[in-house]
Amino acid sequence: MTEETLTRARRIKLLLLDVDGVLTDCKLYFDNAGNELKAFNTLDGQGLKLLQKSGVKVGIITGRTSALVARRARDLGITLLIQGREDKWQALGEMIEGMDIELDEIAHMGDDWPDLTIMTRVGLALSVPNGHSAVTERAHWISHNRGGDGAVRDACDLIMQAQGSYTAMLAPFIATED
Repeated sequence: MTEETLTRARRIKLLLLDVDGVLTDCKLYFDNAGNELKAFNTLDGQGLKLLQKSGVKVGIITGRTSALVARRARDLGITLLIQGREDKWQALGEMIEGMDIELDEIAHMGDDWPDLTIMTRVGLALSVPNGHSAVTERAHWISHNRGGDGAVRDACDLIMQAQGSYTAMLAPFIATED
């Protein structure tokens, strides 16, 4: 990780995420009844909870609408959620309206062209190795893990490490001798 990436990550107050290809494996699953299925990674979920506990807000902006995404966001305590919006830049404006957050204090993790409208304007552009090349070429940082396979956890760890909260978040999980 470069010093520039660390500097950018230190300023982050809000991590924004895409869903398909970032929180999931980029595949859409449907059963014969037309029900949509999604698989979410538990490492990502734990990382998102810890990041929020460390003081960084988390939001989701996705072009698709899914009750599964609403449920996952609720389970993780994520209240900043906009679904069914292809114009992610406009959705971001609506999401942060009235919040004391500047663009350089926002990180966005995406994998495809619609994410570029945000990624090219915020402080920290994050991606996954299986993202579209136009996205990965413009990212400040790319996870070693694929979307849906721990990439979001990597981003959470990166931000916490840069902000100096990683060790404090880890400490309650480490056994010590009494």
